[in-house]
Amino acid sequence: MKFELKTENDNYLKSFSHFFRTFIVFALFLVLCDLSLKFGIISKHYQIEFNCKILSVKKSQSNIKKLSRLSNLKNKQRILEFCRDYVK
Repeated sequence: MKFELKTENDNYLKSFSHFFRTFIVFALFLVLCDLSLKFGIISKHYQIEFNCKILSVKKSQSNIKKLSRLSNLKNKQRILEFCRDYVK
């Protein structure tokens, strides 16, 4: 005669494992989102710096348009002042 006793330990372990896996995936997602935002900010900073350096050498309309889009400044004089302060 066999006697079996079923325990709930496996169910608790599976549920804890599922919760832990979900938590890790969510944490990884948050870290990757934060990194992508930081890389976007760093990229914008270097684009502004590069375009300001080009503008100090060659004052073309296309460079002014790029800087206007990046810095949200519409006036040409303000863009030039912004670049003077930025490149120093």
